[in-house]
Amino acid sequence: MVEQVHCVHILVKTQKEAKQLKDRIASGEEFGALAQQFSTCPSKAQGGDLGWFGRGQMVKPFENAAFNGQPGDLAVCRTQFGWHVIRILEQK
Repeated sequence: MVEQVHCVHILVKTQKEAKQLKDRIASGEEFGALAQQFSTCPSKAQGGDLGWFGRGQMVKPFENAAFNGQPGDLAVCRTQFGWHVIRILEQK
């Protein structure tokens, strides 16, 4: 069972923006550069890097997306903060 994940994310206001960014990343654009340009989260200064976190540390929809994928996966989810584009970097 995965106990911790290391993720980067981009937080935007709309589902449309999130889907467009996911497509750009999937096409090879650099995640960190897009995070710095478009994310509304303070983590954008680190290219969207949230570091390692365990269960119960993030809001439930974000946690579900982060813990249910595999390293390398891109996911989009909605929370009370907005729309997130998430890339799972590592799990342990």
